[in-house]
Amino acid sequence: MAPAILYHFSEDPAIARFVPHVPNSNPTHPPAVWAIDADHAPLYWFPRDCPRVTAWPRTPDERAAFESAFSTTAVRLHAIEASWLDRMHTTRLYRYDLPAARFAPWAEASGQWIATEVVAPLAVHPVGDLLGAHVAAGIELRIVPSLWPLRDLAVEGPWDFSIVRMANAQPR
Repeated sequence: MAPAILYHFSEDPAIARFVPHVPNSNPTHPPAVWAIDADHAPLYWFPRDCPRVTAWPRTPDERAAFESAFSTTAVRLHAIEASWLDRMHTTRLYRYDLPAARFAPWAEASGQWIATEVVAPLAVHPVGDLLGAHVAAGIELRIVPSLWPLRDLAVEGPWDFSIVRMANAQPR
């Protein structure tokens, strides 16, 4: 069943409409507006350009492997480089509520949806303390010197993962 509301996160609190565009990271993709469902929204509780690695189990069978591999009992693991910690404290992030009826699932990533027409937001809300949002959601947020070891681990397991803005990460 499709959600009624999807989300978009931005540091800009005044977006009146979302216009389809071709992302720099995927220049062959047709123009689209991207949105995320509520279950996957924490993937975007970061400054826009912040490199990050995230992983989470989807099933009870994946949970044991996830907990063992990442040495955690948290529902999800998110990681950023230490150089981004100040930005995590100071970034003002906004959640836009979008009408889900305008979107279709995007098969290339879990929880992501796309629209091919202009979308007007229904509402905008400040996210508030990004570190506090992770804590309240039971997400372990690791501050690491390099994301590469966690990136390599994330792509090897049976769990789901998201790797964002690694071009901005420290070199291997």
